[in-house]
Amino acid sequence: MKIKTILSKYKAKYITTFKDDLLGGLLAAIIGLPMGLAFGVQSGLGAQAGIYTAIILAIVVSFFGGTKTLISDPTGPMTVVAATVVSVGLSSYGNLENAFPLIIATFVLAGVFELLFGIFDFGKYVKYMPYPVLSGFMAGIGVIIIAVQIFPLLGHSSPKGFLNIITNIKEPIVHINWQSFFLGILTIGIVYLLPLLTKKIPSILAALITGTVVSVAFGMSVPIIGAIPSTLPTFHFTTIFKIQLTDLQYIIPAALMIGSLGVIDTLLTSVVADNLTRTKHDSRKTVIGQGVGNIIVGLFGGLPGAGATMGTVTNIKSGAKTPLSGLLKGVILLIIIVGITEYVQYIPMSVLAGILITIGIGIIDYKGIKMLLKVPKQDAIVWAIVLLVTVFDNLLNAVAIGFALSAVLFIGRMTKSMRATDKTMRLQDVMRINPLPDALADKVFVKNIEGPIFFGSADTFKANCEKISGVHAVILRMNQVPFLDQSGLITLEQVFDDWKQKGIEIYITGANHFVLDSLEKVKIIPSDIGYLNVFERVDNAVNAIQKQIKLEKEAIESLKEEEVFEMVH
Repeated sequence: MKIKTILSKYKAKYITTFKDDLLGGLLAAIIGLPMGLAFGVQSGLGAQAGIYTAIILAIVVSFFGGTKTLISDPTGPMTVVAATVVSVGLSSYGNLENAFPLIIATFVLAGVFELLFGIFDFGKYVKYMPYPVLSGFMAGIGVIIIAVQIFPLLGHSSPKGFLNIITNIKEPIVHINWQSFFLGILTIGIVYLLPLLTKKIPSILAALITGTVVSVAFGMSVPIIGAIPSTLPTFHFTTIFKIQLTDLQYIIPAALMIGSLGVIDTLLTSVVADNLTRTKHDSRKTVIGQGVGNIIVGLFGGLPGAGATMGTVTNIKSGAKTPLSGLLKGVILLIIIVGITEYVQYIPMSVLAGILITIGIGIIDYKGIKMLLKVPKQDAIVWAIVLLVTVFDNLLNAVAIGFALSAVLFIGRMTKSMRATDKTMRLQDVMRINPLPDALADKVFVKNIEGPIFFGSADTFKANCEKISGVHAVILRMNQVPFLDQSGLITLEQVFDDWKQKGIEIYITGANHFVLDSLEKVKIIPSDIGYLNVFERVDNAVNAIQKQIKLEKEAIESLKEEEVFEMVH
């Protein structure tokens, strides 16, 4: 009886889980359809490329990934870079067929880089990305996506590159296709207004269907997607070997950019999933899964993809709990696309443009923008520079420059902070509880250090130390020093040599074991400072100084007595 009860519970549990995963996969597939089509078109490879990614990547990542409810799709950031790769291929070879080896090789190598990042667990370093860099980066991507869709929204093909779009914007405005513009605005309106009435129907799908039906019903003369292949995608493994050696200068940097971006994009989505499910993703397995998925997707002529926030959130809110939801999403989307292939060709380009404009608007980090006037100026500058580099150069350079600039500004702030807290005080001011004789208090200084002694602060620290003279001893209070780098160690050695030449006795208090270990390894302890001069607390050092002074006085008095004795006798 007990066994039957246990089995019935397990059966009920797995049936419930399957139902929830099925619902989550179904809704994620419905959302993934218009996004896959739109991003495929934007990439320049065609709507089918985005669909291949939405199907294959979701299935593969479900097997290998480390985030249970993650849904992988073509994403805005990845598509922006993929479109640049396609543009380079077209400019180099003149047509898509000849450029295909370069494009495929780039996408596959990006997956390989991503796989390696996962194997070596580079994903754990994403959490160190400064917020202004991330915010400016996402704002830049949003601006690019919106800008690229302006021409299709007005009924024209978009030129490549943000600068070309801005400089030629007059052309589509003067020759606007009002029917395309109407459909685009209708699409945007449905995406934003439908959720106010009901959230049971995915607004993006409703906008796609409505815009297409209106266009066909009224016989509108607007650019459409056109026919997409209804057969299975071709496996392009041998295509990779057709690349030219000269192509490597384009392939390797672009692949590194896409791979790095895929890690960032996916892990950010995984963090969102963690917050919603109260779970903890495995960053290493998640990135490995994405790498394997993008290698396979690239070999089938799809776009590189990543964890998609919209699909993942929908999947989780539908009740999905296991990786089965992602697998079902891919299978369901395959069934849907096979069933409606003949109708997809009638989707107006302006409808897809309207969808992508709403996605671009959603990508922009408005919270970060609102804080720009309230945060330190350095952070606002980093945000602006990352935004500009993202828009006018490329995404990888934007992240690299932003990260480097943030690091430099952080060093400057740390140095300024240390300069403000780098104080040298009389011992009397420190030992307020037990007043000391003025002779002792005036001859012993306590130097308080807050923060690491590193290359950014070493020079300032040394300059302040050189000002100290005419004292019996200096107590270095190092309770707030977390570590020393090589510059800090060399600086300390120079400072101690200077103090020793001035006849100053040196004491260290409160140093942690990392700091003490560093000092011992370079022989500052015990060569410059003996173990007997290292203490946990300031009052221990003071007691040692008092004993030393007492011994020195006794030695002097003894010497005087001997001199008097010799003079008398």
